[in-house]
Amino acid sequence: MTGRAVNEAAPLRIGVLSAAHHHAESYIAALAAMPSVELVGLWDEEADRGVRLAGANATSFFATEVALLEASLDGVIVASVNSEHGRLTELAAAARVHVLCEKPLATTLEDGRRMVAACKDAGVRLMTAFPMRFSPLLRGLEDAVRTGQLGEVVALEGVNTGEMPDLQRAWFVDPVLAGGGAVADHVVHLADLYRWLTGSEVNEVFAVANRLLQGRFAAVETGGLVSLRFANGVVATIDCSWSKPRSYPTWGGLTLEIVGTAGVVNADAFGQHLAVYGSVDNRTRWPFWGSDPDTAMLAEFVAAIRQEREPAVTGTDGLRALEIVQAAYRSIEAGEPVALEPSP
Repeated sequence: MTGRAVNEAAPLRIGVLSAAHHHAESYIAALAAMPSVELVGLWDEEADRGVRLAGANATSFFATEVALLEASLDGVIVASVNSEHGRLTELAAAARVHVLCEKPLATTLEDGRRMVAACKDAGVRLMTAFPMRFSPLLRGLEDAVRTGQLGEVVALEGVNTGEMPDLQRAWFVDPVLAGGGAVADHVVHLADLYRWLTGSEVNEVFAVANRLLQGRFAAVETGGLVSLRFANGVVATIDCSWSKPRSYPTWGGLTLEIVGTAGVVNADAFGQHLAVYGSVDNRTRWPFWGSDPDTAMLAEFVAAIRQEREPAVTGTDGLRALEIVQAAYRSIEAGEPVALEPSP
C-alpha cells in the first residue's frame, strides 16, 4: 500500500503547500473545480495571500504546513519558493502524502536526491510539474517520433523564453531562493521534453550565460544558451533567456523544432491564442484559448494516486532535469563542456 488508503467512491483530498510560485493560483482554481477532488485547503508563508486565495476558492487556510498535512490528505501540491521544495516534500513524505512538486525539483542535487529517496522510502508518489508533457500538440510530436514518421531524430532546437520576473515574485531573482536565474527557471521544461522525445540521457552539456538583458537584477543570469549531447548521438539546444519585454503580448512561450532524417517539424506549444489590439494598456495581447496542460497534469496526479501507480512524470524525471541544469552552471563557470553521468 502506498500513502493513505484511498476510498474509490470518495473525492481525493488534496492540499496546497505555499502559493509563492505564480502557477499556484491556477492550480488552486483548477483543483477547486475538479469533481473528483476535494480541495481541503492551503498553507502559505504569507498569511494574507493564503487567506485571500482560500476565500476566493471556497477552501480553508491552515496556519501551519504541519496542520494541513495532518488533515487526512491523499496528495499535496508543493508550489513554494524553489529552495523550500525539499523541506516541504520530505514533510509530506513523512506524513505519507503523495506529492506533486513545482519545477525545478530542487535548487541542489543533494536536495533533489533526498526528495526522491524520502518519497520512495515512505511509499508515496513524487511527481514533477512538467505540464508540457500533457500538451496535445507535444504528445502528437512524441507519437510522430515513436512511430518513425520523422525517421531518425538527429537534432532538437528549443526556445523557452519569458519576461523578467516582476517585483511581486522577486524571489525568482534571488540566487538562494530560486537556485539561479533564467537557466534554473527555463532549462528544465525543454530538458525534460528532450529526454522524453529521444528516450536517451544527456551525457555532455555546454552552456553560456550573461546578465545583459534587463540587467538591473545582477545577482542572477538573465540570458542563456545551453547545448546538449545525448548518449544516442542527438544534439540539442535550449534558449532559456528572460528576453521578452514588458510590452510583449504574453509572458513568453515555448517552441520546438525536431530535425529527423525523414523530415523536420516545428511546434509552438502556446500558439493557440487570439490577438487583441488597442487594449486598455495600449498594447497587443494574446489571450490563450487552447488546451490546458496544467489541468491535464493535475488530473494525471489525481489518477496516479487513485490507481496506485507511478505518475507519467516522476520525481526521477525532475532529478534528471535538475542534473542538466547543474551541469549547465558548471559549464558556465568552467567555460567548457562538462560530462554528465546521471545519478542512480
